[in-house]
Amino acid sequence: MGVVITSVGTSYDRDSGSVVTHAARAVRQALTSAAVEPQEVGVLINTGVYRDSNTVEPAIAALIQKDAGIGLEYGEHDPRTFSFDLMNGACGVLNAVQVADAILSTGSTGRVLVVSGDTHPSAVAAGAPGGFPYATSGAALLLERSEGAEGFGSVHTELADGPSVVDGFVETKTMGANGRNLITVERDADAEERLLDVALAAASAAIDASDPDLSSTVLIASTPTPGFPALLAAKLGITALDAAALPAFGGDTHTAALTVAYQHAVQEKLFGEYSTILFVAAGAGPSAAATVYRLAAGADAK
Repeated sequence: MGVVITSVGTSYDRDSGSVVTHAARAVRQALTSAAVEPQEVGVLINTGVYRDSNTVEPAIAALIQKDAGIGLEYGEHDPRTFSFDLMNGACGVLNAVQVADAILSTGSTGRVLVVSGDTHPSAVAAGAPGGFPYATSGAALLLERSEGAEGFGSVHTELADGPSVVDGFVETKTMGANGRNLITVERDADAEERLLDVALAAASAAIDASDPDLSSTVLIASTPTPGFPALLAAKLGITALDAAALPAFGGDTHTAALTVAYQHAVQEKLFGEYSTILFVAAGAGPSAAATVYRLAAGADAK
């Protein structure tokens, strides 16, 4: 018995710069694909970091829930949907899978949505200002429990010593009255090398725990640099999903990277020869999270 991906949704068209809009679109797409009604979702977890207007309150999860039309009836016996933000950079989606597993194991709900995506706080539809490394996108995983052997294994996390390799902040001394529309992202010169080290540790722990057949395992990894998945796959001795085959997003999809890549692989029927996926995310900490996902038969048809 494990937690499985029932359906996926993504949104990254350039008609909107709002991560709330894109995430809500992704949620509606995932629900429609699974023929699930909004009131059947018990929990929505948002893992996005960079958001419209640098909004702190209310939780972005609540805004996404509202825009997606989930849990908007307030009668005494109407079903309730609980939503909250869980922010841990690129690792957030896999942390949310851990939380979803715990929630679903209680039987208090049968479905959890894990939502991700980022945007520049100016939310400019035409694209973020130069120097901002992240693409505007939204993504959603609809998770349920399965009685079979398929699904997520344990999530393994690693945190390396030393300072973070990426920092995002608002420069309060110079922002003036425009702080809600500004963000500075700084990345260390050795970020890729340090992220590879911590990702390798997390991935190795996940492989050791689940013992998958590596010849039929494909890597889906976050993309702090375009070549990161291929470099990590080479160190692990497995095949990576070809990041070059993904749509041109105009930057790193950051918190949405794993979901976007998974959906692309399903749509393009790229899982045919594989029985397992190794999901690995690495980000600012420098930290990493990894898990093995066992595919159900006919996963490409999902």
